[in-house]
Amino acid sequence: MTSNITTRAELPRRLLLLLTTRTYRAQAFLEAAENLGIEVVKAISMHHHLAEYWHYPLGLQYDDPESCVQAIIQFHQRRPFGAIIAVDDSGAVVAAKASMALGLNHNSPESAAAARDKHVMRQLFHERNVPSPRSELFRFPGDNDQEDLAKLAERVNYPCVLKPLNLNGSRGVIRADNSEQFIQAAGQLRRLLVTGEPGQTDPSFLVEQYVPGVEVAVEGLLFAGQLKILALFDKPDPLEGPYFEETIYVTPSRLPVRTQETIAQTTAKAAAALGLREGPVHAELRLNKAGPWVIELAGRSIGGLCSRTLRFGIAVSLEEMIIRQAFGLDVSQIQRESQARGVMMIPIPQAGILKGISGCEAAQSVEFIESVEITAQVNHRLIPLPEGDSYLGFIFARGPAPVLVEAALREAHKLISLDIIPELPLINRDFVVATH
Repeated sequence: MTSNITTRAELPRRLLLLLTTRTYRAQAFLEAAENLGIEVVKAISMHHHLAEYWHYPLGLQYDDPESCVQAIIQFHQRRPFGAIIAVDDSGAVVAAKASMALGLNHNSPESAAAARDKHVMRQLFHERNVPSPRSELFRFPGDNDQEDLAKLAERVNYPCVLKPLNLNGSRGVIRADNSEQFIQAAGQLRRLLVTGEPGQTDPSFLVEQYVPGVEVAVEGLLFAGQLKILALFDKPDPLEGPYFEETIYVTPSRLPVRTQETIAQTTAKAAAALGLREGPVHAELRLNKAGPWVIELAGRSIGGLCSRTLRFGIAVSLEEMIIRQAFGLDVSQIQRESQARGVMMIPIPQAGILKGISGCEAAQSVEFIESVEITAQVNHRLIPLPEGDSYLGFIFARGPAPVLVEAALREAHKLISLDIIPELPLINRDFVVATH
C-alpha cells in the first residue's frame, strides 16, 4: 500500500539507488520506496553496455567516480532525482560526489572515503581522541619474500589484528598472537588481496592492537551531524579470533542504560571525526573496563538481510527510515518497536560444495522464530572466512525478551544440517595431454 508523503517542494519524488551485483539488500529498498510512492532508478556497478543488457538504466564504474558523476548528471537532466543512496560501501563516494554536484542531501566525498578506508579512519579517530585500537600501515614485501615478512613480524606488538583497508564483513581480518601466526596470516591476506579480490592491487594492509571485550553494533541515522540511535545490538557470541565471523545480533541491548548512553556518545563522536553528517551509520564497538572502543564505523546501514530485525512505528522498515531521511522527512518521533528481535547469520562451517540442507522446517517451527532464509545455493561453492564474503543464510526471531530471542536462534540453528563435500582438485591439463 502506497502512502502519500510530502517531501521538500523542490525535491523530485525519484530516488537513484546505487547497487552492486552481489548485494542482498536491493529488494528491501525497492519495497520501501514503493511504500512511500517514490520512483526508483537502479544503477549497477558494471559497464554501461552490460547494465543495458540486464535492463538497468545506469551502469557505473564506482572505481572511477568522476565518470560516474558525469553519467548521473546527464541522467538527472532527463529524469531528476530527489536523493541518491548507495546501498553498499563501494558506491558511497560516488553518491557523495553526485549529490554534491546536484545540490542534494549528502555527506562530503572526503568523509565518505574516510568511512571506507580503515587506515584513514584510524588516523582521524586518533586525531580527534575517539577511543580506537592503535594501528600501523604496512606493505607486503616482495613476492613470497619470507625473510622480509619475518623481519616485519618482529616489529609488531602481540596480540594484533591484520586487516585489509577496504573490505567489509570481517573478510581478511585475522588475529595473530605471535610472529609465526603473523607470517601465516599475512600470507592468507596477501592471497586474498592480490590474487583473490578483483581489482585489488594495493599491497598495503593494517596491523592494529587487539582489543579484548564484548562487542556490540550500533545502527543510527545522522541529521545535520546529529546522531539518532535506531538500535543497539548485543553480540552474545565471543569474537576472539583467529577469524571474526559474526553470528547472533539481538536488540534491545541488555547492557546498563549508562553504558548504552556512553556507546551512543562515542559513536556520535566517531561519526563526527570522519566528517559524516547525513544518512545511515553502522558501527562496531568493543567494551571493556576502559569503556567503549570504536572498531569500525561505516556510512551505510547494516549488511546482509539483518535489517529485517528492525521495525519502527507501525511496520516501518529501516530502509524506509533511510529514504525518508534522504528526502528531508521528519523521522525524529518514529521509535523502534518494543518487542525484542534477533538474527543469526548462519556461519559456513567448512569450504566445499553445498549438496543439501535439511532441518529448516523444524528450525522455523521453534517458538519465537519468524523465518529461516537460506541464501547459499545448492551445488555452489562455500567459502568460509577469512576469504569468504557471505553467510549460509539467516534465522530471524522475535519475542517478548532478548534472552528468549537468543535462545530461540540457538535452538533453531542446532536443527539445521548441511551436506558439504570437498571440492575436487583441479586436473593437471599438461599431465592429461602428455599421457594421451
